[in-house]
Amino acid sequence: MQHPPTARRDPVARVHHGDTFEDPYAWMADRDGDELRELLVAENAWATARTEHLRPLADQVFEEFRSRIEETDLSVPVRHDRWWYYSRTIEGEQYAVDARVAVADHPQRPALDHGAPPAGEQVLLDGNAEARGHEFYGVGASEVSPAGDLLAWAVDLAGDERYDVRVRRIEDGTLLDEAVRQTGGSLAWSLDGRYLFYTRVDDAWRPHQVWRHEVGTDAAGDVLVHEETDEHFYIGVGASRDDRWVIIAIGSKTTSEFRLLDAASPLDEPRVVAERRHGVEYDVEPWGEQLLVVHNARRVNFELAVAPVTCASADEWVPLDLTTEDEYVTGAEGFDDFIAVSLRREGGTGVRVVLRDPDAPNGLGEAHDIAVGEPIGTLVVGANPESATPTLQVVHESLVTPRTVEDYDVRTRRFTLLKQQHVRGDVDLTRYRQRREWATAPDGTRVPISVVHRHDVAADGTAPGLLHAYGAYGIPSDPWFSVLRLSLLDRGWVFAVAHVRGGSEMGRSWYDDGKLEAKPNTFTDFVACADHLVESGIVAPDRLAAEGGSAGGLLIGAVVNQAPERFRFVHAQVPFVDALTTVLDPSLPLTVVEWEEWGNPLEDPAAYALMKGYTPYENVRPGAHPSLLVTTSLNDTRVYVTEPAKWVAAIRHADARLPSGTAAPQVLFRTEMVAGHGGRSGRYDTWRQWAWETAVLIDQTS
Repeated sequence: MQHPPTARRDPVARVHHGDTFEDPYAWMADRDGDELRELLVAENAWATARTEHLRPLADQVFEEFRSRIEETDLSVPVRHDRWWYYSRTIEGEQYAVDARVAVADHPQRPALDHGAPPAGEQVLLDGNAEARGHEFYGVGASEVSPAGDLLAWAVDLAGDERYDVRVRRIEDGTLLDEAVRQTGGSLAWSLDGRYLFYTRVDDAWRPHQVWRHEVGTDAAGDVLVHEETDEHFYIGVGASRDDRWVIIAIGSKTTSEFRLLDAASPLDEPRVVAERRHGVEYDVEPWGEQLLVVHNARRVNFELAVAPVTCASADEWVPLDLTTEDEYVTGAEGFDDFIAVSLRREGGTGVRVVLRDPDAPNGLGEAHDIAVGEPIGTLVVGANPESATPTLQVVHESLVTPRTVEDYDVRTRRFTLLKQQHVRGDVDLTRYRQRREWATAPDGTRVPISVVHRHDVAADGTAPGLLHAYGAYGIPSDPWFSVLRLSLLDRGWVFAVAHVRGGSEMGRSWYDDGKLEAKPNTFTDFVACADHLVESGIVAPDRLAAEGGSAGGLLIGAVVNQAPERFRFVHAQVPFVDALTTVLDPSLPLTVVEWEEWGNPLEDPAAYALMKGYTPYENVRPGAHPSLLVTTSLNDTRVYVTEPAKWVAAIRHADARLPSGTAAPQVLFRTEMVAGHGGRSGRYDTWRQWAWETAVLIDQTS
């Protein structure tokens, strides 16, 4: 191929609030049309042809991945009732095997025996067998019945996050039920295992209903348990730790409501814990005859309260005063002898343990924070299915420390190592250095940056660098360890994470200051972080790359338009780059829910003007921009393939209008034709995809 694909232009006027935008690629909204599919195939062929010379490098990087990853491995088994549950992988196989063994046969936590599974293993779900004959395989939920005899799981074979539910008898593997189809992917059992609760989605892909299904019967007889008619809200269903309660969670971006159903009385009506109040978010954790409630009714950063399990109003919430106003409470889990409170402070994560004391007025005694001895990293509560435990499983990692799982004795404060991610080969992790940097945004806000590189990379302004960010929905980008990242670090790269506003790294206000009318802060924060890396000599000004996915892809697209000279290369993954068109159409997936994140441009002229000022598609202009790699998936239901396809077409058209003799930066657009928002599903396929993307990154910044 001599020239990149050219998309047909057929302008359609979009008129809102007196503003007219001529959309030349509106026809791409027909995702099932032959013309769009042919364009995507042509773009894939162009990307393959333009990177053929990188095949040896991509193969080398893939083999580096494999050589460092323990391909046959076992997760940390966790005990629940009479069983140890775990997941294991097998060298050469794409998917994990979920299984269990009896505690009676394995009094101590089981392990692999020279790669072989523990004796007496019962396979719950073999992903390799289930995926056979399918190009994509994903599980939305997998739940064992309270009696331990049945498994229900929700499977997606296309990547569109519409799940079919299946029920199997564990002992002999007999498939008992596959009547429920096209669900939202969350499940919960009744206590007797007779009924299964699941969610359904509406035409806009919003989970909006909970249904009850009697196992072994026709789905036509299923009963609607609850329906959420307000399009701002979505719904999920699950079970409490002790299986006593079916929990229905209803939420928008700013408001929550929970309903509880006694799992022993599955035909009853669910009971509201506290009626929704606009702007009040809360979460509940059943804790014996009480509820732990995390809420923001009085504090921006949330707090922890307790209420009777029969609670029907927020008036019954009693504050526990276990955290301060500058500590962002993100969750709480209750056990027989203690509470574990998850929180954020000073840009990091933490876990606070509060011991029970029957002699204290509120039943709670001494509190202390778990310390793992690493100033930069991520600490979270792990899998703890048993309430009668003297230890708490915690998981911690950092940019230089592999994922580490430990049991923490809450009274002696001692750790027992259960597993640390094994990095194979001659990798010496002491060669890598991490640190925290701070950039200054245009409004004076200090923005944290997490940085990692090999010990011998000098801060002399010559190193290549990759800057990553997300910055939306209050989702933090906490430091994480990646074996795959070592292929960059060992080539002298610097990897950095910009903790921009829109996430929640610095507390709930950090999120609020990067959404709605404050959304532009996300973009200026990112540019400030890029400038800091260059001005501090950490990264070469002509070798800085950037990456972001989904809402982080919107960030990347906005920065490409606003500050194209800052970056040599950018990778936009499933990018939300035609956001204004999407958010103007309430019939599209999750649009109405999104209005509380971005604003409602359909009704609010100010929100329309603001979004039009930064959304990537509307702001493509002729002129220099970085080289681009844009990756997406055909079956993505969160960000339709239409969005990156239109954006790339607009960029290609702008490049064609550059002055004669001006070389246009390279633009590569690749679509996975059988995949969803997360890309390909098999681990080896995923590694191949990442290896190719890494090869393109290295090539474009050389």
